Amino acid sequence: MRRETRLAQGGVPELDRATIHPYEDARPGPFYYQRNAHPVGAEAERQLGELEGGHALLFPSGSAATTALVLGLLEPGSRIAVADGGYYGTVALLRDHLERWGVEVIGFDQTAAPPAADLVWLEPCANPMMSFPDLDVVIAEAHSAGARVAVDNTVLSPLLLRPLEHAADFVLHSASKILAGHHDALLGAVSCASEDDHARLTSFRTASGIVAAPDPVWLMLRGLKTLAVRVERQSASALELARRLASHPAVRTVRYPGLEDPIARRYVDAFGPLLSFDVADAEAALRVERRLRLIENATSLGGVASTLEARARWEPDRVPGGLLRLSVGLEDPEDLWADLAQALES
Repeated sequence: MRRETRLAQGGVPELDRATIHPYEDARPGPFYYQRNAHPVGAEAERQLGELEGGHALLFPSGSAATTALVLGLLEPGSRIAVADGGYYGTVALLRDHLERWGVEVIGFDQTAAPPAADLVWLEPCANPMMSFPDLDVVIAEAHSAGARVAVDNTVLSPLLLRPLEHAADFVLHSASKILAGHHDALLGAVSCASEDDHARLTSFRTASGIVAAPDPVWLMLRGLKTLAVRVERQSASALELARRLASHPAVRTVRYPGLEDPIARRYVDAFGPLLSFDVADAEAALRVERRLRLIENATSLGGVASTLEARARWEPDRVPGGLLRLSVGLEDPEDLWADLAQALES
């Protein structure tokens, strides 16, 4: 069966919040203490691993997944090369906190050759600058130099891109976003190509207690059942809005790989819900935010409701002051455009 059918037919087990399970004939069974594993999590990891073509593990958030990947699998002194223009929270976590534990973090242009490193961190449709690496080339170059590769696939989801099929070693998601899809679950995920890496990461998760609770995992399983239809609708609407924004006189730049990125088109047929565009300056961006009537002025992305925000409030040193990030939901694109157009008139 195709992925869309498997998702729609995917099981959502009864929500079991038990932190302990009785031993079976005086022996621990597959579930005995929630920090090790629980039934809802095991089913979600099975479904996500099948989608990715690897071995999945869930964590309480995307940042927790990043922390586990670095501390659980790298050694002090390891060098991490992180794609410029990607999620600022990853860079902040690595540089402001994890560098104190002995890793070195450098930025690089992911559309070019990666620098020497132990781990190369890529982000197709980088959030919010929307660059897209030539995955096959960059991953091969990283491997030839002795590095392993992690791909943050939050923006595209495994419905549009499966980096493990392009020889990535790890795929990371902030599952709070497109995978769960309803802005009501905080969750992260890592899928490993190697069973050995999966075993090491599982051991670290158990020892450190960075385990996802049953409730948000259950919500993600519910979200996976509609992932295919959500991603298809959101991608189509985002492309249409990007085209209209590109011709609006108040918009200076539109960033969306679906518009004109030939490399991205070699890897994906649709480009997800996220785009960014620039107006004149930071004050103009704030005026757009204040004029919105339908689109929520809020952070995060990937939900059924569209959200927009000026990213300079969070990362003023990295993005233009007038950059607005738009996550397109399931509303009618004509209604979304009407709201954007009237806000841009300000």
